[in-house]
Amino acid sequence: MRAIWKGAVAFGLVNVPVKLYAATGEHEVPLHQVHKKDGGRIRYRKVCSIEDEPVEYSEIAKGYETDDGQLVVLTDEDLEQLPLATEREIEVIEFVPADQVDPILLAKTYYLEPDRTAAKPYALLREALTSTDRMAVVKVALRQRESMAVLRVRDDVICLQTLLWPDEVREADFPILDQDVTVKPQELAMASSLVESLAGDFDPSGFEDRYRAALEQVIEAKVSSGRTQAVPQAEEVGEGGQPAGEVVDLLAALQRSVEKARGGGGASSGAAAEAPGDGEKAEKKAPARKSSRSKAADADAEEEPARKSTSTRSRAKKADDEKPAGDKAADEKPARTRRKRAS
Repeated sequence: MRAIWKGAVAFGLVNVPVKLYAATGEHEVPLHQVHKKDGGRIRYRKVCSIEDEPVEYSEIAKGYETDDGQLVVLTDEDLEQLPLATEREIEVIEFVPADQVDPILLAKTYYLEPDRTAAKPYALLREALTSTDRMAVVKVALRQRESMAVLRVRDDVICLQTLLWPDEVREADFPILDQDVTVKPQELAMASSLVESLAGDFDPSGFEDRYRAALEQVIEAKVSSGRTQAVPQAEEVGEGGQPAGEVVDLLAALQRSVEKARGGGGASSGAAAEAPGDGEKAEKKAPARKSSRSKAADADAEEEPARKSTSTRSRAKKADDEKPAGDKAADEKPARTRRKRAS
């Protein structure tokens, strides 16, 4: 076991250095919520109800809502100023008869292990509690919260068992119990006889968690028959709900397509960064605020077809001039033939 706390038990002038260990642990079969369709894990993310966006742990604070609907936000600095018992000391307040501690108050149990140099005062406290049949009522700070607890002896170990505060125990308010109920002597005798017939010494080792055992058998049967599947890996998602890699590839493909359509020139690559759909939206939103740069871009866009047409005719004429004489004659012959047929 691993110690979760180190400190000392202080009663009177006696100080017993001890280590604290969790004495109990629940053995449950770990089950996760998954999607029936594909086996994906169901996650619970901390999301802001206002922004509808995930929130990092460092951005989370504690808040208290008043009865009139006002919110009080408590920072770490506010919580650090709260009064707290000494974090490394278990202060004994009084020793009380064991039967006066109502079991309903008992909460989590811890083992106390003494340091090597504290074996004798530890044994002294243990024997004093056992011989007087008392518990030590103490205060201790665990996990930044002050708790009330008792020290009691189990076998040869001193246990620290935290208690609920009195106002944390609810009152049992059942009007039906206020009614007068008459129990006949014969009924009480038969009930007592039944109790005696089932009487015994309590041995918790004679009980078992049958539900957990049955659940483990079901899981083992599925594993043995091969009715399992690989744990699916979640795909990284980018903006817009699309896979992150696909978004990058799509933008790159659009960029290359626009550059190819405009001849692949460097001047056109800057204009390709804005999709036509985005330009139309911006134009609809603020048509009167079009900048001089946008007007110049529109003028260039209108003149571009004319420049392309002129450039195409120039390249065609230049290529025709550079052809050998034989190639020119070959090109002109079909033209003369077409004119002769037409006449």
